[in-house]
Parts: sequence; C-alpha cells; structure tokens
Amino acid sequence: MMMEEETTIMAAISTLRPSQLSDLSYSVFSLSFHHRRRLCHLLSSPCLFFLTLHRLHTLSLPQKTLLISRHLLFSLHHLTRHFQPPLSRLRNPSTAIHQRDLDTVLLLLLLCEAYHDNPEALERPHAEWREILTSICSNTTLKITGITGIFDGASLIPYIEMVTRCKRLVGIVGLGEKERKEVAASPTEVVALPSVEVRGGGVECVICKDEMREGREVCKFLCQHLFHWGCILPWLKKRNTCPCCRFQLPSDDIFGEIQRLWGVLVKAEGRSLDDERL
Repeated sequence: MMMEEETTIMAAISTLRPSQLSDLSYSVFSLSFHHRRRLCHLLSSPCLFFLTLHRLHTLSLPQKTLLISRHLLFSLHHLTRHFQPPLSRLRNPSTAIHQRDLDTVLLLLLLCEAYHDNPEALERPHAEWREILTSICSNTTLKITGITGIFDGASLIPYIEMVTRCKRLVGIVGLGEKERKEVAASPTEVVALPSVEVRGGGVECVICKDEMREGREVCKFLCQHLFHWGCILPWLKKRNTCPCCRFQLPSDDIFGEIQRLWGVLVKAEGRSLDDERL
C-alpha cells in the first residue's frame, strides 16, 4: 500500500511534461547510481565500513536526525527543481553533503532499510553486518540500474521511497515541532530580489498601506507583488513569505526548507487533483 507521502510525490510528478519527466528520471537515476556506487565502495572496504559504523555509533540522536534532514533537503531540491521558478532554482544555496557525512547517512539509511525488512538480521554480531548489508545493497542496486528502464519513470520509485523514509524519520524525531515555526528568508535570496521602478502609480504597499509613488524603486517578488524596500526588509528578517500570497522564499533553516519544498510538491499535487476533476 502506497504511503501518503509517496502519493503526494507521484501526483506532483504526474503534472510534469514528458520532457520534464524524462529529464527528472535521468537525473535521479544518475544521482541514485552515484550514491549506490559510493555505498558499494564503503561496503567493499572493511576498514572504511567499520570506521563509518563507529562514527555512526558515536553520533547522538539529534546529530543523526540532522544528517538525515540534510540528505532529505538535498533530495527534495533535486526532486522539485521542475516545480519552482527558474530564478529561485538557480539561487538556492548548495545543499551538497561532505563525503564523510554522505557515507554516514547512506549507511544509516541502509541499516534502517535492513531493520525494516528483517529486524533479526541486525541482532547478529557487528562483524557479520557488512555481509548482510552488501546483499541488501546489491539487490537494491539491481532495482535502479535501468534493467526495468531508466526513462519510463521506474528509476524514480526507489528514490521516492527513500525520500518518504527520510521524511517520516525526520518527522518522528525532530521536524514536527517546527512545522509551524516562521523562518527568516535567506539573505542570499533577499539580496537577489530585483528592484523595479513603479510605473503608473496607484499601487499600495500592503505592509505600510501607503501608495508606492510613480518612479520610485521598489522590491519585486518572484510572485510579482511589489513592496517598499524599507517595509519588506524587516519583514523578511522574521519570515520568508510574501505578505500578499504567502509565496515562500528559500531560507537557511534546514527544517523550514524541508517544509517549503514539501509545500511545493503538495501544491503540484493539488493541481493534479484539479485536473482529474475536469
């Protein structure tokens, strides 16, 4: 049975044009294959495997949650790039994870997968874990190598399952309390907002309620709404939303960004449901 999160992602993807779906399938396949190659390398090296496993054991639960959150954020950025305005996509800060952290989070997710499929397997001595995990990794790699086809969307399924697992893990451990927390817009995004000249006049700034005089330089959001610079800058130091339509700018808060990008998918899912009703 498909989970609610998987349904949301699949519905959002169904709104993509064929060329966008092909591009997304290929890029997800490439990324997934890169991660699987890295994981296979980790499992093939006893020294690297036990060093990574030792590091994993030394991390606290909040640190593990943060690792998974960063991996989830990177994955959502990749998954939502066709659903966001082009300018916003280009300016998003890099969410790439350092190699050591990537090894750790990939091993952690593989352990979660192993525990889900066969909890008793991880009750065996740690010395046997590498062999157990190698078998699981090999089976999963065959699933995404393109045997069932790269461009028909089949490669997206393991990726969607991974995103769903990460979101559920983060939600259980650390995200729930921050779901409704307002976060500031990323300074990088604020600096990149364009300044335009008011033409015609008669436009009201919804923050101060004063008219924006003709010829004045004002701030223009990606949603096309205009505001006085002196009004919008203090606003964006506290929240990353447009005062008119709640359009969200990217933020530097990991949990806030996860919620923003998940909202992008939910919005796309809504369009899919509207199309079905027509």
